[in-house]
Amino acid sequence: MPVGTLASNVVVTAATVQRGDIIQLGGRACRVQDLFQLSQGAKQILFDSGELLTVHTRTRLAAVRMMRRR
Repeated sequence: MPVGTLASNVVVTAATVQRGDIIQLGGRACRVQDLFQLSQGAKQILFDSGELLTVHTRTRLAAVRMMRRR
């Protein structure tokens, strides 16, 4: 972890997920590389591994978000 950053546990939804979030899926930590807006508020998440995950408006996922200390 770079100096000056804090790791924060957050719950993410299609509306709040961000690039760089680390989401635990199947025992693996997957880093969000990119996001694509879909219809009805859903999003498709592209991970660094190349895998895709579609989340709908009601989906809730546990994630770690790196935050810079001010």
